[in-house]
Amino acid sequence: MRILLVEDEARLARLLARGLSDEGHGVDVASSGEEALDWVLAVSHDAIVLDVMLPGVDGFEVCRQLRRQRFQTPILLLTARDAIADRVTGLDAGADDYLVKPFAFAELSARLRALARRHAAALTTILQVGDIRLDPAHRRVWRGERKITLANKEFRILEYLLRHPNLVLTREMIAEHVWSYDFPSVTNVIDVHIRSIRQQLDDPYPGGQLQTVRGVGYRIVAQE
Repeated sequence: MRILLVEDEARLARLLARGLSDEGHGVDVASSGEEALDWVLAVSHDAIVLDVMLPGVDGFEVCRQLRRQRFQTPILLLTARDAIADRVTGLDAGADDYLVKPFAFAELSARLRALARRHAAALTTILQVGDIRLDPAHRRVWRGERKITLANKEFRILEYLLRHPNLVLTREMIAEHVWSYDFPSVTNVIDVHIRSIRQQLDDPYPGGQLQTVRGVGYRIVAQE
């Protein structure tokens, strides 16, 4: 993989870059948010390792800008902040995973491999259940002929449901797939996203395609 490492702590950046290079990856290093955005425009990367606490434009804003510009490169956030609110902020900004400092290099490496596998699997044919269609490669959603705009996590949740039609997916399964791990209050977070997806799809509850299985989770079905 070619990886963009965005880290302003010079010693840590050197250690991570050396470790990733030793594993056979190509590594470009940026020390600020502005430099990271310049790199993304100049070079195609397979993954971005992005520190949150950066001078100038911080990691959250870098993430938001990349997602607004439709860059789909997997992003792994690095931060010393372990508060739930910071995790949610980063993930809702469009990050794919979140690693809290200090961490073992082996865990960083494993998470990057998982992100690469997930990203490759996502670039497949259009998914469809009933009149709901989703194009993973270009991040587009339609209900019938109407195009739908979803936020990053909403898109990921809907894609996960569409890849498993008619199966009940628990909130824990959704959290593990979309956020890569569980965290407190995840039930409420997922329920809020599901409500937003229903509103965007104009999918009434009960009786729509996106169904709640009370006390368990959610499933998506083709309307009869």
